[in-house]
Amino acid sequence: MLLVFHSEPAQDVMMLSSHALPVLQATGRDYSDGVPERGAFSAEQLPAAIAGIERAIAEGEPVTPFGDEHDADHKPAAMDQAVNFHQRAYPLLDMMRLALAQGKSVMWEPASNW
Repeated sequence: MLLVFHSEPAQDVMMLSSHALPVLQATGRDYSDGVPERGAFSAEQLPAAIAGIERAIAEGEPVTPFGDEHDADHKPAAMDQAVNFHQRAYPLLDMMRLALAQGKSVMWEPASNW
């Protein structure tokens, strides 16, 4: 399922629920049954959620700069590169930081059908 994260001070962030799951689990909440269709972090809950995601990023695998593991003449296409946790988490983390700074909440729901 495609989820849309909303917060008043930020642009919407879209993520597949399977990609959002590890990011939301890093906030310290139990999502053992998967990501619910709808959810929210209140402004009061955001500091702990942000700290959890930041901790998961810090404890994660080190990021290798593009090209370190490849021949300089042959760079793989962007679509062939894996997206790591910190890249996936960053847009939502940025939204959470902006929301916290303005005392707003972060909510998610299924994306509407186009």
